[in-house]
Amino acid sequence: PAGTPVQDYVFLEGPEDLDAGDAVRPVHLRDLFSFPTRRPLIIYHFMYGKKQTLPCPMCTMMIDGFNGVASHLAQNVDFAIVAAAELPALRSHARARGWRRLRLLSAADSTFKFDLRSEDAEGRQDSATSVFTVDTDGTVRHFYTNHPWLADDMDERGEDLTIPVYNLVDLTPAGRGNFYAGLDYGV
Repeated sequence: PAGTPVQDYVFLEGPEDLDAGDAVRPVHLRDLFSFPTRRPLIIYHFMYGKKQTLPCPMCTMMIDGFNGVASHLAQNVDFAIVAAAELPALRSHARARGWRRLRLLSAADSTFKFDLRSEDAEGRQDSATSVFTVDTDGTVRHFYTNHPWLADDMDERGEDLTIPVYNLVDLTPAGRGNFYAGLDYGV
């Protein structure tokens, strides 16, 4: 199916070296598509902002991987990271991680994350991966969203296919065990 039409959400975007007080620009959801190709758009919902005052370590690990394969993704799809964090905080975290190949957007003033169920009414964040398409008339459609929760008692398995670290560690005899990513690489 084509998917449900969605509103043309507005995000904020700024330069890589953005600091508080720098100019930001609004970007509409429809502007995230490459034209005239109308390739699918994948958006990763980063758990950072509002009630999530620190960047999620697991999301950060995933985005580290996305940054590494961004040029390969760009051959087939449009891709962006959206967080509820204010843009200067998001950009600061991105600089610290070396994310230079990704389009980073703030949805701090948007209902985007809430509408797609990666944020609750109190501002608590959850991760998700959403796919959108655009019709020839410019209508943006929500094609699919993958959430980490698969059931009430299984809340961290829905994103496994997009986490290469899990895919590799799961091949070992002990599997991932109690592994949980951190914001530093202390070994």
